[in-house]
This record gives sequence, C-alpha cells and structure tokens, in this order.
Amino acid sequence: MTSLLLAVIYLAFISLGLPDSLLGAAWPAMQPSLGVPLSYAGILSMIIALGTVVSSLQSDRLTLRLGTGRVTTISVGMTAAALLGFSLSGSFWQLCLWAIPYGLGAGSVDAALNNYVALHYKSRHMSWLHCMWGVGATTGPYIMGIALARGAGWSAGYATIAGLQVLLTLLLLLSLPLWKSRPGARETAPAAAPAREQRKPLSLAAVLGIPGAREIMIAFFCYCALEQTCGLWASSFLHLGHGMTEERAAGLAALFFLGVTAGRAVSGFLTIRLSDTRMIRLGQLLLLIGTSLLFLPASACALAGLVLAGLGCAPIYPCVIHATPSHFGKELSQAVIGVEMAAAYIGTMLMPPLFGVLANHIAVTLLPLYLLALLALMTTMTERLERKTDRRARP
Repeated sequence: MTSLLLAVIYLAFISLGLPDSLLGAAWPAMQPSLGVPLSYAGILSMIIALGTVVSSLQSDRLTLRLGTGRVTTISVGMTAAALLGFSLSGSFWQLCLWAIPYGLGAGSVDAALNNYVALHYKSRHMSWLHCMWGVGATTGPYIMGIALARGAGWSAGYATIAGLQVLLTLLLLLSLPLWKSRPGARETAPAAAPAREQRKPLSLAAVLGIPGAREIMIAFFCYCALEQTCGLWASSFLHLGHGMTEERAAGLAALFFLGVTAGRAVSGFLTIRLSDTRMIRLGQLLLLIGTSLLFLPASACALAGLVLAGLGCAPIYPCVIHATPSHFGKELSQAVIGVEMAAAYIGTMLMPPLFGVLANHIAVTLLPLYLLALLALMTTMTERLERKTDRRARP
C-alpha cells in the first residue's frame, strides 16, 4: 500500500509540473493572436502566483482539516478546470479570470505534498518526486510545441493538458483510502508527523517569529523568482534574442526544464552521500555557470546555459524543502513550508512580470543579468540560515 501511495504522489508531482511551463512556451504565439503587448504574460503570471500565495498561506489550516489526499484531489481538479477554461478563452480578460482558479489550485497541494514527503520519506525521494515535476514541466512545452507545429493553435495545447489533469483527478479520487494509512517503517517515523488534533494552525506572525524563517522565505522568494522567470521568458529570449522561430523557441525552451528533470533524477542518488546543504551549494554553483553562459551571443551557448541552469535548479527546491523539518522541527514544518510556498509564489508573482516590463522597454537580453542578481541574494540567505542552524545545534 505504501508503494502504491508513493506512485500516486509521483503522478501528482507530474501534474504539478505540467501547467507550470505552458504559459511561457505558448506566449510567443498567444501574444499576437490576443493583440496584447509582450509584457502581458507577466499579468497572467502575477494573477496565477497571487492565487498560489493565498492558498499556500491556508495550506496548514486546510491540511489539518481535510488531510493531504483530499487537498491534493481538490487542487488538481481546480487546475484541470482552469486549463480547460484557458483553452476555450478568446480574449485576454477571459484568461485573467481563469488564472484565478489556476493559481488557487496550485498552492495548497504544493505545500501539503512537500510537507508529507519531507516528513515520511528520505531526501532521495524528495529529489525524485521533484524530478517528476520536471517531467511534467518538460512535457508541457513539447505538447504545446507539437500543437503549434501542426497548426492546431495554443488552445489545443491547453486542452490536451487539461485532459491529462482530469484523468489524474479521477485517479486521485480512487486513491483517497491510501492516504489514511501513513508510510510504514521508515524513512521518517510516522509518529513524528503531528496529529491533526494536537495543535491549531499557526498564524503568519507566529511563523515569522521563528528564527531563520525570514531567511528561508527570502531564499525561496529568490529561487522561484529565478526558476519561473527563466521558464517564462526562455522562449522569448531564444525567439527575440537569438532569432529562432516561435515553434523552435517553444520546443527548445524545454531544455531548461529538461535540465531540471535530469538533474533531479541524478540528485536523488547524490543525496545518499551528500547532505541537503551540500546539494544546495552545488546547485547554486551550476546556476552561476549556466546563467553566465547566457551572456554569450552564440545560440549554442544559450542552449547549454539553459540546460546548466536547469541542472543547477534541480537540487535546490527539493533539498531546501526536505531540510525544513531539520531546521525548524517536525511539528512546525507544515506551517513553515506553507509560508515558504507563499514567499516562493510572491517571487513568482512579482519578479517574472517585472522582467517582462524591462524586456518590453529595454531588451529581453537582460535575462542573464536578472537571473544572476536573484541567485546572489538567494545564496546569501541560505548561508545565513545555515549559520543560524549551526548556532542552535551547538551545546
């Protein structure tokens, strides 16, 4: 039963990734058909991210009340409906309306699943599960690229992903009994997870008062801002900065998510020998190399830079999440992870649209400089958190 539940969680992580990269891949084709400026992708991204912030901040309360399985099922169903709405939309304002459930469906499930895995499974499973997110995020642009290449349009790409999400929602409904029994013989002791009746949800102010919480929030803000900015604008960077066709740029933009996916598959094995902290630092080094390559004018360097940037992103998210119970304690982990997710999605909400404004008024070729600035702040915050944790651990 434990293995079957883990397989369901793997599929749920694929579901999380499928919609995340669609907007960036489709936008070069969507923009002219909608008759809106290039930067309007940032508006949609901001609405989606705002919804995830709201639902992430409620994840502790919802998970305590409904349980991880029900939160996951409801959230995936909302995402499926939103994607179907995207495929049927013919104007920008309609997309803005459907972006609301699009975002609300992502935040709670992300926090709930991440905390569940952090409590009940080892670090390698967290990396491999986020590898499954990368499978979804890599598959999304390819499906969209195929739809565009065949002349079916971006609506067909969204409709295809919506259909896949509907199938997963049905599977999750069937799997609800599996969530009633926790993973056995661990991995992490089942008793370590707080029972619903043992505590009440923590307020935002209470979480912010925990030592190290502010650092991890800023770090997550920067990480997701970097990842989503790269994912959203990579296609436009290749199209406008390197002269590739819309169809080719949409397909090759998936190289970033391919790097994330491959990197997380490898990271799962590396975590057997390397700590979460060392994995995070390794990822930051690869990100530095990858984003630096994007400064070079050759298209081959840009493509290599996207792959390396994806490889660098690979271990950071899952290892930071998996280390949360160690940094803050198992009883506080769900509340802290919920706030981490909210900070991450605030970064997603604000920073990609901000880059869109810069790209619209200056040039899309500013992308690598923008990414490097986010990387520098993220690295500073993760190192500060490590120093605080080290001081707490001393006798």
